[in-house]
Amino acid sequence: MGLACVLAMAATLVSTLHGGPQFLYALFFGVAFHYLSEDAKTRPGIEFCARSVLRIGVGLLGARITASQIAGLGWSTAAIVIVAVVSTLLCGVLLGARLGMNRAQGVMSGGAVAICGASAALAISAVLPRSKESERFTLMVVVTVTVLSTLAMVIYPLVARLLHLPPELAGLFLGGTIHDVAQVVGAGYMLGQETGDYATIVKLFRVSMLAVVVVVVSGLFKRQRAASEGARAGARQALVPWFLWVFVALVIINSLGGVPAPVQNGLNDISRACLVISIAALGVKTSFAQLARAGWRPFALLLVETLWMAGFVLAAILLRS
Repeated sequence: MGLACVLAMAATLVSTLHGGPQFLYALFFGVAFHYLSEDAKTRPGIEFCARSVLRIGVGLLGARITASQIAGLGWSTAAIVIVAVVSTLLCGVLLGARLGMNRAQGVMSGGAVAICGASAALAISAVLPRSKESERFTLMVVVTVTVLSTLAMVIYPLVARLLHLPPELAGLFLGGTIHDVAQVVGAGYMLGQETGDYATIVKLFRVSMLAVVVVVVSGLFKRQRAASEGARAGARQALVPWFLWVFVALVIINSLGGVPAPVQNGLNDISRACLVISIAALGVKTSFAQLARAGWRPFALLLVETLWMAGFVLAAILLRS
């Protein structure tokens, strides 16, 4: 566990000093220490960080969201975002099957693009059947979606300017399509305060859909997950994982004004730290050779899903305007 924390701190320092995606740095730093993944002293802590710390981080994401933020979007905006998320998930499943991937891989890639990038990939992977192949695919999704999100942060504001989108529609485009929250914030405020604020709220609405998606995925893959974890026949498994209850509870408490701003900021920081630590731990568990064995198909799948979501939201905006 100490190793994953040190790697997370190193990734945060490099990201703060030189810019760039914190998650990606943590992943690469972790991969460099892959030789410790089977060490008897480090393995229990790495496993704990890759599972339990990850789930804590996902649960605390709920501190970012309030019901008033979601209600303020309006029905038409909410409908565009919901249809974009659902259609991207379906795109992942259908295209993944055409590329020879299983349903779990299609769901994870689609969820990562549709909701909140690396955070969604990690949350969905927590309720999917576990295997060496699934862990390798998770890492590939995290790497690719982070790179695509960073490129989108640079390219999408240029597209919004080229189309002369007003702040509200530009915010809808950026918040409704870019994968990670940090990149949405960066892209939105490039175009001004109003655009940045609206983009952030739209993005948080997408993040709020994570709870629903994880519950549905958990139900669909409950039997396969039980079999992969060696659960005895007939053993009860919770349909709603405990970290989703934490997520929902924080959204409700935050909506009622029960989370003061300093506490909310603190929980956001803790959530981010937990996710970075879990990414570092997942990195330790894999290697560049394992990532290479995933081939070109995961990248192609995530790229098409990204283009689909951007195209859908942009088309809806142009029709709306």
